[in-house]
Amino acid sequence: MGGQKESWTASFDSGSDYEDGSKTSPRERKEKRLWKKVRYQLVQYQSLPEYLRDNEFILGHYRSEWPLKQAFMSIFSIHNETLNVWTHLIGFFIFLSLTIYTATKVPKVVMDLQSMQQFSNMLRSTDLQKVQAELLKLPSLASMADIQRLKNDLRTSLPSGDISSLSRWHILELLANCLPRQLSAPKIADDCFLENVKDDGVTPPMIQPITRWPFFVFLGGAMFCLLASSTCHLLACHSQRLSYVMLRLDYAGIAALISTSFYPPVYYSFMCKPFFCYLYMGVITVLGVATIVLSLLPFFQKPHFRSIRASLFFGMGVSGVGPIIHKLVLYRNRPEAVLTTGYEVLMGAFYGLGALIYAVRIPERWKPGKFDIAGHSHQLFHVLVVAGAYSHYHAGLIYLRWRDMEGC
Repeated sequence: MGGQKESWTASFDSGSDYEDGSKTSPRERKEKRLWKKVRYQLVQYQSLPEYLRDNEFILGHYRSEWPLKQAFMSIFSIHNETLNVWTHLIGFFIFLSLTIYTATKVPKVVMDLQSMQQFSNMLRSTDLQKVQAELLKLPSLASMADIQRLKNDLRTSLPSGDISSLSRWHILELLANCLPRQLSAPKIADDCFLENVKDDGVTPPMIQPITRWPFFVFLGGAMFCLLASSTCHLLACHSQRLSYVMLRLDYAGIAALISTSFYPPVYYSFMCKPFFCYLYMGVITVLGVATIVLSLLPFFQKPHFRSIRASLFFGMGVSGVGPIIHKLVLYRNRPEAVLTTGYEVLMGAFYGLGALIYAVRIPERWKPGKFDIAGHSHQLFHVLVVAGAYSHYHAGLIYLRWRDMEGC
């Protein structure tokens, strides 16, 4: 085949002009098309250059040293990296959508829950039993009839002031500001209410949600990891140099995901205790940077370091056990602390199981060649990473609601 390639290449280079203006004959053009077709065929593991050999239990359907254009377009073809690319590419778009949703919707949703919860807590310390009972019947998205009933109860319970023109948000925000949780003097509440009521309605001060940057740092780390992984699996087959760069990017993305996953729980758990907040965030940041730097070393990508790579990333995840236990000790009576811990344990289980499957190469180890296209360990690892990050997103929403409602 090599000799045939040389003869074809020589004929293409020499060329001669024909009547139709081309430099190759029809036969030569046909041979050229055939060579391109053969050149971009999928190959077996034994035919790979050393730098592309990573998993000897995946026997076929490899791309080897394809041009960038063909490598990029192979995203739409079937090979042993197709699902590796798409599992994380779809995950990237999922988290991009979650980021947009968080930026545009979550502050309003959390403010709604915040106002409802504060209002409910405040009413418990007053004599407005009838209003409290009506409030507890309201769903999170109350109908107009529910809101009107609440207005009527407020009118009878707080006789001073006309509230007929108040919206649901005005009522909730007004009373959240006028009825402190420990208030015991209803007259003060009435005066506060009257001071904020105008003939044309009410414009009470808005309750500001807690800062979101730790949550967005996590979302950014997740998107970077998923996009870097997809790009690596798609383009690493081009050349040894690009494979080296892509693998470094992939490892950096994994370290970034693990590190940034700790930002929301650490920041929101210890925002009222700055020393521990900075200590834990500093430690995980240093570990993440150290892992990224280590991943830049050439020996780190060799197949026999697979277990070390998995152990290093697993160790980063285990480093979060300390802050979680500390949080449970501080807030052991708070349901938010227990619920967020449950999500964090679930996230760790997904990440840990994925790392274990990646390290031991199950199930392809049991039946080499049977899982080349679908079902091999790296694909399972990808799915578990997305699942872990998604469970952590839900924990983040609980932290935001918790701190929005109570602050420190």
